[in-house]
Amino acid sequence: MARDDGEPDIYLPPNEMRAVLHKDRVKARIVRHDRKGRPEGRVVEIVERPPQPIIGRLLHESGVWLVAPEDKRYGQDVLIPKGATGLAKAGQVVVVELTEPPSLYGQPVGRVKEVLGEIDDAGMEIEIAVRKYGVPHEFSEACVALARSLPDKVRPQDRKHRVQLTDVPLVTIDGEDARDFDDAVYCEPAKVGRGKGWRLLVAIADVGQYVETGSAIDVDAYDRATSVYFPRRVIPMLPEKLSNGLCSLNPELDRLCMVADMLVTATGEIFAYQFYPAVMWSHARFTYTEVAAILANTRGPEALRNKDRVADLLNLHDVYRALLKARNHRGAVDFETTETQIICDDNGRIDRIVPRVRTDAHRLIEESMLAANVCAADFIQQSKHPGLYRVHEGPTPEKKDLLRNYLKAIGVSQTISEAPQPAEFQRIAEATKERPDAQQIHSMLLRSMQQAIYTPVNSGHFGLAYDAYTHFTSPIRRYPDLLVHRVIKAILVNGRYELPVLPTPGEAHEKLARRLASRVKAPGNKLKKAPPPPSREVQAWEAAGLHCSANERRADEASRDVEAWLKCKYMREHLGEEYGGVVTAATTFGIFVTLDQMYVEGLVHITELGGEYFKFDEARQELRGERTGIRYAIGTRVRVQVSRVDLDGRKIDFRLVHADQEMIARALKDKGVSGAPGRAGATGVPVKASAKRAARKVQEAPKSPIHALRAAVKKVAGKSKGRKGRR
Repeated sequence: MARDDGEPDIYLPPNEMRAVLHKDRVKARIVRHDRKGRPEGRVVEIVERPPQPIIGRLLHESGVWLVAPEDKRYGQDVLIPKGATGLAKAGQVVVVELTEPPSLYGQPVGRVKEVLGEIDDAGMEIEIAVRKYGVPHEFSEACVALARSLPDKVRPQDRKHRVQLTDVPLVTIDGEDARDFDDAVYCEPAKVGRGKGWRLLVAIADVGQYVETGSAIDVDAYDRATSVYFPRRVIPMLPEKLSNGLCSLNPELDRLCMVADMLVTATGEIFAYQFYPAVMWSHARFTYTEVAAILANTRGPEALRNKDRVADLLNLHDVYRALLKARNHRGAVDFETTETQIICDDNGRIDRIVPRVRTDAHRLIEESMLAANVCAADFIQQSKHPGLYRVHEGPTPEKKDLLRNYLKAIGVSQTISEAPQPAEFQRIAEATKERPDAQQIHSMLLRSMQQAIYTPVNSGHFGLAYDAYTHFTSPIRRYPDLLVHRVIKAILVNGRYELPVLPTPGEAHEKLARRLASRVKAPGNKLKKAPPPPSREVQAWEAAGLHCSANERRADEASRDVEAWLKCKYMREHLGEEYGGVVTAATTFGIFVTLDQMYVEGLVHITELGGEYFKFDEARQELRGERTGIRYAIGTRVRVQVSRVDLDGRKIDFRLVHADQEMIARALKDKGVSGAPGRAGATGVPVKASAKRAARKVQEAPKSPIHALRAAVKKVAGKSKGRKGRR
């Protein structure tokens, strides 16, 4: 049970969970602490039971109808009276509405509210996820009607009081599968101050022109707060007529936009900027692949097909390199991580999982968007107008200590200060990038950082090393960007934008608010006393920020849930097969391994590591066998077999097949034995042929269980110990 005050969670035993459901708000009393000091509680009162649909499979067992919840956190099946099954058939996935809550001596009772279909239907994982996480997936009738009434193209009256940029060769650069185009870019050389530089234009779809505050479209957009991306399907924040049509910067069409017009110096500093509404005409729709090919070969086929735009793309590349210099100078964090993309077949099943390749085409767009976002934040801050910032705080005291201990334990000489700067993290990443455990180190650096949030209280963006940062460049798919547009427009006409109503935080928002409040009260936090109560206007912006932040988390969780479902179905076809992989996390209960080339993660439970006792070393983030000394840490290479797939629980279990040679050598070394003939080990005892044969026997039997290695090590160590005693 998660506590409101941010203190450690309270464990509720199974008998206490019989009368409550997942997401219930309860009062509990701590009755005891376990051996590790963790609190165990007893439910005193159910404070609130939010109305919540339960998704699961309808089963008919021994004449009784029941639904087994897909989300295992509910803990118990729901009884369905005979007349409450509707048109559902046994085995189908259904949505259940509770009619009777659970009790200490009785199961919950409900009725079938909606039939989603068969478990193997294409897209079923998405239908489950949107309901499981409460993602709005149907627009209201009022929203649909209002969208239908909007024009199909830019009208003459919409062009008034706007800068005409239709002759400026702005272009969009996106992925091959993109359907909505938020941003367009253009760059040309310019004199900046007394030196050379560039004029960089970032034109962003003017969604605010068509989505008025408080309208039916605005209400639905605020409720969603973000578009949700799944493999083969997107649940958009705005109706398709806007997101893919009227607002999208489609090629060779007039479109309304908000422009960040910037002057950038040769060193990548933004010398000056201005914002203004404009009318643009996209001169080309490029993909990242096309732009990368043009930059790599300006005389190649892609360049010849787009010869009129080659010079503009080269200018964009030049300003990108200047912005990159500024990024490196301020010490922004820039870890290279592997992102993957799921490629599905026509039936919605995984065909393959491939890594996303980032090229200079991706990076030049990213740096251009960062520049526009920074200018937007600065514009709002200088105008002293309330708005939403994208805030990313530094690591908490607990995470700082954990990272310091980890770096010290693995022999990294660099560390972080008490008040670390982003450059310190980047220096550690640069200094360790050639180490064999570089991936492990960079992963720990990333894990030490906090999640970014939306808030009207600006405290900078730690990872990007900006004093002020916001989101301005994606109003088609993010509501905070739309709010930033409205604020900028109000400032441009010397006005003031006010949120229409004080949003009412829901459960997800309250959870985030409690988590943020716990940071203020955390030991070691510099904020010694609570700040004065904010004004009603600031409260409204805080509520909007919490809402957008919470729904961003909701979208991420729903997307991860769908990907996990697809990966589980994919791996069910590979049960019993063996793969090489790398340890991506170590815990007290086992190690998580990501398979090479397949990019699927699964758990090797600690009971599958062998018959010895493994201890979790928090400082090193590794599991270590007490008898053999074998270590499993992030970055350790292993070979595993797919042993079990739990589709409902979204879990994949692996079985360790054998340790690799490096692990064998390390285990032997830790026991004071060297693998080289005639050389002395750590104990000064020569290694004879018996040790070599034992090690070779393990290496030549890749399908033998891990205990064969341990037996060999034990045999060698025992003989060495006996010889030493006789001396």
